[in-house]
Amino acid sequence: MRQYKVANRYAKALFTLAVEQGNLDAVHQDMELIRGLNHPEFSRMLASPVINSDAKSKTFDAVFGGKITPLCQSFFNLVFRKGRALSLKEIGESFEDMYLDHQGFVKAELTTATPVSDELKKEIVAKLEALPQMTGKRVLLSERIDPAIIGGYVLQVGDQSLDASIRRDLQVIKTQFVENMYVQKIR
Repeated sequence: MRQYKVANRYAKALFTLAVEQGNLDAVHQDMELIRGLNHPEFSRMLASPVINSDAKSKTFDAVFGGKITPLCQSFFNLVFRKGRALSLKEIGESFEDMYLDHQGFVKAELTTATPVSDELKKEIVAKLEALPQMTGKRVLLSERIDPAIIGGYVLQVGDQSLDASIRRDLQVIKTQFVENMYVQKIR
């Protein structure tokens, strides 16, 4: 949980600066470029406690130098100097959430045991957008397949979750059997 708080603070600082300077879209593109780099050795280097912040910063500059805005460049140099390289992924996710909120979108994730049709996805999006707590926000629905939920679905919208899965129902039944509500407990 602490990693999330740190990442959220850094992302909020970058977001606020980008808005103030009027280059939010350029910074968003930079963050997409950085988040899109999935190189295992680069990730290990950034996560390594043995490699100092100057080396991480120089490597980052070598990879992204000239490809990202000066604001992002100086922001990530600060992140490395403060020893927050482990939070890069979370900073990127928090920034993305703030950007989407600013643009009038909210992310939702639908987890099912098997793939669902596009028609059903459109229906879910329409129903979510009609909810009063959405207040005009558009929903970006992503789908995740998890056979472990057995059936039903789990819908995550922002920080709210609706678990209507068979796995959850079975866990509730198991808890009820363990507690055995119908037998008086001996004190």
